[in-house]
Amino acid sequence: MPLLHAHPVRLLRACLLCLLLLSASIGQAQVVVPDTIQVLPADTTKVDSVKQSFNDNVIENLKKMSERKTIMGKLLKSLLDFDPADEEATRMNAELVQKEYEKHNYKIVRNIDILTLDAFGYSVNDTSRVPDSFFEKLGNSLHVKTGRGEVRNKLLFRKHEPLEPLDLIESERLLRQTRHLLDARIVVNEQTSTNDSVDVFVVTKDIFSLGGSGSYSLSSGKGRVTLRELNFLGQAHQVEGTYKFNLDRPRPWEAAGFYTIENIGRTYITADVAYVDQNYYKEKSLSLSRNFFTVNTKYAGAVNVSWINDRFQLPLAPDDTVLRYGNVNFNRQDVWLGRSLKFKSYNLGYEPRGRIILGSRVINTNYSATPTDNFQDNTLLLGSVGYSIRKYYKDRYLFGFGRTEDIPVGTLFSVTGGYQEGDIWDRTYLGTSLSVARYGPGFGYLFGRAGYGTYIRDDRWEQGVLDVEALYITRLAEWGDWKLRHYVLGRGTIGINRYPEELLFINNESGIRGFRSDMVRGTRRVSLNYEASLYTPLSLLGFRLATFVFADVAWLSTGNQSNPFTDTPYQSYGIGFRLRNEFLSFSTIQVTLGYYPQLPPNSNMRDFRLFESSSEYYDFRDFQFTRPGVADYY
Repeated sequence: MPLLHAHPVRLLRACLLCLLLLSASIGQAQVVVPDTIQVLPADTTKVDSVKQSFNDNVIENLKKMSERKTIMGKLLKSLLDFDPADEEATRMNAELVQKEYEKHNYKIVRNIDILTLDAFGYSVNDTSRVPDSFFEKLGNSLHVKTGRGEVRNKLLFRKHEPLEPLDLIESERLLRQTRHLLDARIVVNEQTSTNDSVDVFVVTKDIFSLGGSGSYSLSSGKGRVTLRELNFLGQAHQVEGTYKFNLDRPRPWEAAGFYTIENIGRTYITADVAYVDQNYYKEKSLSLSRNFFTVNTKYAGAVNVSWINDRFQLPLAPDDTVLRYGNVNFNRQDVWLGRSLKFKSYNLGYEPRGRIILGSRVINTNYSATPTDNFQDNTLLLGSVGYSIRKYYKDRYLFGFGRTEDIPVGTLFSVTGGYQEGDIWDRTYLGTSLSVARYGPGFGYLFGRAGYGTYIRDDRWEQGVLDVEALYITRLAEWGDWKLRHYVLGRGTIGINRYPEELLFINNESGIRGFRSDMVRGTRRVSLNYEASLYTPLSLLGFRLATFVFADVAWLSTGNQSNPFTDTPYQSYGIGFRLRNEFLSFSTIQVTLGYYPQLPPNSNMRDFRLFESSSEYYDFRDFQFTRPGVADYY
């Protein structure tokens, strides 16, 4: 691939060029195109001529630059595909997923027709589309398509049974959120519907489920290989394995393997097996779990058994210049059960989305090695009461590159109490949390959460944590096929009477992307992250290109300080690009150049750092009630 041989700084120049070409047009009006969910050949959607002209001019300018015999011209010609496959003709305006088919509630489902499509060349919006290139046909021949039985097992409605409210839209969402499916549509055949019965058509499209990732350093010889199959033999079994080699650690290799079976026998029970063998972390675990996968789910729960050996970083003394570690080894048995209670509705056909949820949990932990005296064998009993209301929007270009995304909104409030019985001491636990999210097509997405939890032992409150978070994503701005969103994330974690060995970091997802230092730790942390992401119509070997700029700031209390704003904050600023093919199971390829004006003491970091990652920095928080638990502190 040309990408692997190009200089990283030149790649970033290309990304910066794309951003500069759009800078003069920020502030244009948003294009709103009606959504159509018809499984028929779609009419071509007309695009505003001014915006289309802008898009054509940008592409034409880049084409001309790629024809020049300069370094930048050769780079653009090797990187970019100026004739990518056309997007779906049916585009989607953000719409609330509710009451789409309320006129069909409680009708008898007469027939269910299921159409499963291969990964390449097909469309859930236009079922007449077929593969027309050699590579599309070759890719499909190497892929085992999802069986119709696996799709049927995900449906909440059955043949010859009444159609309950929300069954159609919730089934479509569950299919769309399945890892080996790219998209799904469920429609009612209005032409054959009667006053008491309906015919339902279900169409799904696979991704190419076999994939992986890897890395290799020419200077050190270190490498990593990951292989995964998300839909083994079309039966929705997920297998993943990772192997690292030539490591500068006591043992030069590390390995990990994971196996998952979803929805065993239409029960929505998932089985997970994990095996991790690293130098400083080892895990063997087995679990069976069933969550509140829909609004109407009555029962949820899980059983988990795990054996873990970990290396624990100990607190630093004032004169320490190197890190100190201790080992913690334990086995744990974890069981929980939840029950959802819905409110009565006297409006036939209307299903209230609010639920009262009761949950209980038992966690038994036994240690064979501990780094400090603050670890003890214990049994923790937890109980919780919560209120959840969930709704979903459908939109695109939030975290994906054009696929349909389900955006959760609603409210989740819970109160948790518990009692921990230990070999040395006993104590009580109290906690509460509140999450709220809203979404509007002209406003964007806004999420907020606040939580607090603490143990109480002998009238002393210990291991407390106050956690707050807010995320705002702007509406989508469009210029032809170019799309732009802004992301702002603010977080605060305040530790209260924590143990000395319990300290926070600001590394990567914990505060500043690309930052790495185990010497920078504290008990109270505040971070602010900003990103502007530009989705381009450019394509590299089927991988869509997006560029972004970001700025991160984090404050961290150190030593005995209680105010995290006392010291100068750590910062990072940067630019990067992402490549992703939505039809493949490969992770997003992301390359970032970051600038760090303040470096941590005794660190080998540099002012500028070029690094690669495959995970998104932002994500949605669902309003699905989960198991009762202790407030997180990490």
